Amino acid sequence: MVVGQRTSRSVHLGGFDHIDALTIGGGFPVVIQTMWKDRLQFADITDRAGDALAARIAGLKAMGCGLLRFAVPDLAAAEVLGALAGAVSLPLVADIHFDYKIALRCLDYPVAKIRINPGNIGSEERVKKVLAKAADRGVPIRIGVNAGSLPQDLRYAVEEGRMDRAEALVAAAERELALFRELRFENALVSLKASTIADTIKANRILASRTDVPIHLGVTEAGPLIAGVVRNTAALHTLLSEGIGETVRVSLSDSVENEVIAGREILGAVADSSGDGEKKRGVAVISCPRCGRNSFDTHGFTERWLSRLYALDKNITVAVMGCAVNGPGEARHADLGITGAGDHVLLFRRGKVVRTISAGAENLEVLADRAFGEALEELGKRD
Repeated sequence: MVVGQRTSRSVHLGGFDHIDALTIGGGFPVVIQTMWKDRLQFADITDRAGDALAARIAGLKAMGCGLLRFAVPDLAAAEVLGALAGAVSLPLVADIHFDYKIALRCLDYPVAKIRINPGNIGSEERVKKVLAKAADRGVPIRIGVNAGSLPQDLRYAVEEGRMDRAEALVAAAERELALFRELRFENALVSLKASTIADTIKANRILASRTDVPIHLGVTEAGPLIAGVVRNTAALHTLLSEGIGETVRVSLSDSVENEVIAGREILGAVADSSGDGEKKRGVAVISCPRCGRNSFDTHGFTERWLSRLYALDKNITVAVMGCAVNGPGEARHADLGITGAGDHVLLFRRGKVVRTISAGAENLEVLADRAFGEALEELGKRD
């Protein structure tokens, strides 16, 4: 969905070999990004492990992930990422720190974007070499500025109270953008990330007022699932509502799937609060919190089905309820719902019970999963 009023310049990536083409900025929808949690080795991308990894990446794409970033700490990791980029269609991003040669090696492969940090990538000459090769390959570069790795002089200025952290983040980005302009490299994005909500909002507001470069939003080191979602929502909702931000990553000490889901929900919340909720596409999942009345494990069922539900290309509401009180009555508007009712499970559609499931020879949980899957398939055929 398109949110806010700011229109940045556009950056194009992918679209070569088998990689999906993607446009960031220029009024195009905000792109959701996540970052892989583990270091990859060649064993992870070969044989059955490789098939499983490719399937998981395809699942992220189906859920609405537009970019997948990988840390590339050394040249061996660059080789693995390069091989993986040659096997999947989702655009992959190489995250480079310290050694510019790693970025140069990644650019030998169908990697869709490079992220460098001006605080630790090294001299201007090294940056120039990366820009020259990226320009030749048509690959965009994100200038990723983190509060924890500012250039030394800016870090001292913050420590001595001569500049606040948000201003230092902007200054670091503007230095790099000036070098990019000098070298006539326009295929750039910027991110300014801090671990506090206030610094994140202030820095990105300042930057957005001074440049039309696409901005990637995120709160770094945001924390575990609940704390991280709250902090990211507070910062990202504020900025996106003001039209600031062309890509987002909800940084969580949790799974990549939950980062994507959180990103989708934040974008949906922005659309809802701006009156554009009806334009939102995709599945909306509602579920009761569960209490002593429950006769159905809503938590377990939701956990099993969440990724598959968010991968559906449908504009529907799905309800997962725990008892007859919170079943078809309170979730009457749901296109499809499931709820406990004593020793039974009910499937309902827009408030009307369409199937009753009782435990027979098989476990009720297994029967409920099977019936729910069949109902989803049936819903797809009807709609």
